[in-house]
Parts: sequence; C-alpha cells; structure tokens
Amino acid sequence: QVHLVESGGGLVQPGGSLRLSCAASGFTFGMFDMNWYRQAPGQERELVAGITSTGGSTNYADSVKGRFTISRDNAKNTVYLQMNSLKPEDTAVYYCNARRIYFGRRDYWGQGTQVTVSS
Repeated sequence: QVHLVESGGGLVQPGGSLRLSCAASGFTFGMFDMNWYRQAPGQERELVAGITSTGGSTNYADSVKGRFTISRDNAKNTVYLQMNSLKPEDTAVYYCNARRIYFGRRDYWGQGTQVTVSS
C-alpha cells in the first residue's frame, strides 16, 4: 500500500544535470521527513540529502553540497533531487526514503533509480 517510486535517473555526461523525482502514496507524506540515499557498487548506502516534513530545513552530504538540491511539494506528495555538475563518483542507485520519528519510527523505501555519470 505504501509506495515510493523514483524516476528521472539515467545516463549523463560529467558536468551534466539530472532531476530525480519520488512520488509517494499510501501514507501521510506531510508528516514524514524525506531523504535521498545512494549506493554505488561495493559501497555502503549513504545519505545524500534530507528535507524535513514541512520543507523548512535541508541537509546534504559534504560530497554534494553546492551541487545538489532537495525539495518537496507536499501538495503533490513528491520529493525531488536536482543534481547539477555531476561527477563520475555520483554514479549509484539513488533511493527515496520516507522517515517518521514520532509515534514510533518508520522508514519507507523506494526501489531506486540508476544514475550513471560517464563519458
């Protein structure tokens, strides 16, 4: 019933841009913080960016600061990740995560979308 569906991934050249989207359903989107994680082959999953439930605060991994922007549209139940100045090391599967802390912690995950940065 809970679904997080990522889209927008693909192949892009270094220096290019992509915009990822995550469409959420089956839960109260506006009560959840939203995060983007990524996992490259042979590496641990890492937090890329996060945004609070109202969109009032964001945080980013040091490796993407100044290049990536997370945003959300609660009216559309959608969170976005704008990725600019992409580098080969950004290549990974990107996962959308919904997280609620209060009333018992809950985490929901999407299936991921592949981002490949290569010449």
